Amino acid sequence: MGLAIIATVVLAAILAPYLGGNSPTRINLEERLASPLTVTDTGFRVLGTDGLGRDVFTRILFGARISVIVGITATSISALIGIVLGLIAGFYGGVPDVMTSRSAEIVLAFPFILLALTFLAILGNGLLQIILVLGVGRWATFFRVIRGRVLSLRDLEFVMASRAVGASNTRIMVRHILPNIAAPVIVVASFTIATNILAEAALSFLGLGIDPAIPAWGSMLAEGREYLPRGWWIATFSGSAIMITVLGINLVGDWLRDYLDPRLKL
Repeated sequence: MGLAIIATVVLAAILAPYLGGNSPTRINLEERLASPLTVTDTGFRVLGTDGLGRDVFTRILFGARISVIVGITATSISALIGIVLGLIAGFYGGVPDVMTSRSAEIVLAFPFILLALTFLAILGNGLLQIILVLGVGRWATFFRVIRGRVLSLRDLEFVMASRAVGASNTRIMVRHILPNIAAPVIVVASFTIATNILAEAALSFLGLGIDPAIPAWGSMLAEGREYLPRGWWIATFSGSAIMITVLGINLVGDWLRDYLDPRLKL
């Protein structure tokens, strides 16, 4: 079920220009707040229109693109930082381990939404800024899991054998340890994608996400608040898109945890 939901969201993001049939930014005040399943002068509105007459269904399809891009790209940045620092800290120990571990604890202790708001206030709003903030702000989760796994692997026989034949530390980490930590990385990444999608929606809801002219589920949810008595479908359908997408990713994450690494508890 989770895979089916994810596949549907990804296909919707890819095929948005063909499935929507309307421009997500086209304003038509004569058709504002048309209810779902309504036929207007310009076409059939499956999910109705918003306060500016824009097609809600089309905007949800294009909003899927933002969620997919932010979720995957930001998670990739977090994973890269966390894997590199986790390998170094777990393998070498000592000062590198202490410095990176304390940094990770500070990041985890600091309220993420406040951290994101601070950086976005400095960097400004935009898709790239959102990706950078989410990517840099989530590395500590990967770091803690990778560091713990490297600590349990670095003194095992296959690592000692590699040292005995003259393998360098870099080769041992890349060729021998890294493949053995792939399972927890995949599991943590699946849950982080869902978390990043929620975080992007929350920031867009607060008006600190991407350009308001670009359809995003969080900004649609914020816009729908103003029209709840007369246009309940705006907030309902955009919020449902967020909920269903995150549910699908979490279902897959649970399955991956049980299948790939049942010992990993998040």
